[in-house]
Amino acid sequence: MNYPLPDELGPPPFRLSGLTSPAEGPAFTRSYKVLVVALVVIALAWWVRLWQQGHWGDQPGQGGGWFLLAIVLMGWTAWAVLRSRTRIDSDGISQTWIWHKHMPCRELAYARLIRIRGLEWLMAPRLYVRTLLGKFAVFYIADAQVLVEAERLVQELTEFRRPR
Repeated sequence: MNYPLPDELGPPPFRLSGLTSPAEGPAFTRSYKVLVVALVVIALAWWVRLWQQGHWGDQPGQGGGWFLLAIVLMGWTAWAVLRSRTRIDSDGISQTWIWHKHMPCRELAYARLIRIRGLEWLMAPRLYVRTLLGKFAVFYIADAQVLVEAERLVQELTEFRRPR
């Protein structure tokens, strides 16, 4: 007896066509990265100033430990923002971040590009995607080539999933 393969159980899998090589670039804009790093540096300078004024006691972690922990978490997030990259290839969409996000093309049901025109120099456009099972993810895109591929992906997926 022949059992149906997983592809035959539901709607057909989506495949991104025409992609000759992977498109990869930074996930966040340069100005956003500068802003994030500046916020961490300002918070650290504020913590040091309060420590010098005696607000935290004689030892660095004595009274301002929670404040310092918040700065460490801000720094870790800033590091993730600085090194985060988005990639679109024939397998799917992925982004390095605090954790690695990946969404296979074959599972995509819906995609939408969210952007604020005129502020793209500060806030990177976002690619919102949802799978056939309802799982969703948001990918940040600051690179022009990756943005072109994301627009094409949205267009192809919309056409592919359109009822016939």
